[in-house]
Amino acid sequence: MPLIVGIGWFLLGLSLVGVAYAVGSGLAVRWLFSRTISLRGHSPGVTILKPLCGDEVGLAARVAQFCDQDYAGPVQIIFGVRDALDPAVKVIKQLIADRPDRDIELVVDDRVHGSNLKISNLMNMERLVRFETLVVADSDVSVTRDYLARLMDTLAQPQVGYATCVYFGVPTGNLWSKLSAMAINYHLLPSVALGVRLKMAKPCFGPTMAFRKDVLDRAGGFAAFVDRLADDFEIGHAIRELGYTFAISPVAIGHACPETSGQSLVSHELRWAKTIRLIDPAGYIGTVICHPLLFALLAVIVLHGGYASLATLALALGARLVVMAQVDRFSGRKLAWWWMAPARDLLSVAVFFTSFVGRDVMWRGRKLRIASNGVLVSARRSRPAFLQRPGAWAGPLIGQIKSMATPQRIRP
Repeated sequence: MPLIVGIGWFLLGLSLVGVAYAVGSGLAVRWLFSRTISLRGHSPGVTILKPLCGDEVGLAARVAQFCDQDYAGPVQIIFGVRDALDPAVKVIKQLIADRPDRDIELVVDDRVHGSNLKISNLMNMERLVRFETLVVADSDVSVTRDYLARLMDTLAQPQVGYATCVYFGVPTGNLWSKLSAMAINYHLLPSVALGVRLKMAKPCFGPTMAFRKDVLDRAGGFAAFVDRLADDFEIGHAIRELGYTFAISPVAIGHACPETSGQSLVSHELRWAKTIRLIDPAGYIGTVICHPLLFALLAVIVLHGGYASLATLALALGARLVVMAQVDRFSGRKLAWWWMAPARDLLSVAVFFTSFVGRDVMWRGRKLRIASNGVLVSARRSRPAFLQRPGAWAGPLIGQIKSMATPQRIRP
């Protein structure tokens, strides 16, 4: 019995440490959004690289935002796809037609240089780059009109090798996308803020990375990361190894959360979690302290209730609500479903423990295996996500082919 009581009090202690961590991360969010970077008016020529795959929800509106920037310098935007049948091609062609005064290029190239198809796409696009400063921005990113100007001011600071942006989850309307956005806004963002505040984290976020081409070339170029799943992490690390530092732009960006089912949500979050675990095992295990609700619930069970365990449970719930309030207040974005906080916490706990099982992940319809150093050691190649349900277009296409006098070979 004394042993069980001791375990219960130990769990209470862990939960209280987690509560303190949550409060600290909430305060760090306030610091993160109160930072200022002096406007330098630095407006070099910029090439924005945007790899695409499929017509995602809201894609047309998001890519248009990159064309409508309040930026003084010249901007080239290169979009890249691997297949001419990709629905994103139609979106970009319409964008080019609507904005003939913009410097926009579309690259269709199916060459594969390694296991990471995003990096392969970037390598295929690289031949058209005209400016020395590069910005890599994901297809699911939404930005404000001052995004590029503030990003370039950030990159212009002395000794900065790359600049990046923190991001918010933007749900597409259903329950699963909301839960996905909550994980980004109320779990990832506060943890990043605290890590940066304590100088323990040096992030390079894939949704936006900015660097000079000569710096990237010295780090090995895109080719050095073509077999890495965590390409953003590896690029940032390689640039810092050259002696450069990094900077986070004061402008936050949106990250679309298109999950439509529990399976897609868990698959996405497991890919993130397993990647982090395999790259930094010790650090990842330490993040268990970010789940005070888990330890508080276990303490309530072990101690059969009691004022101390119930009070700690209330503190764990209250700490999460405080973090949510801080993020909403200083970001200016009201996302929270307060009553969903416990469910989101417990789902994060489930993802955390499940991530220790196996090395396989799913990424855009492809099954990948991650080695302990983050290298993709094997991959099962499959069709892109937009080709997984060909019934909508295959019938008319086949009919058209049959009606042609000369048969043609259609590339799948």
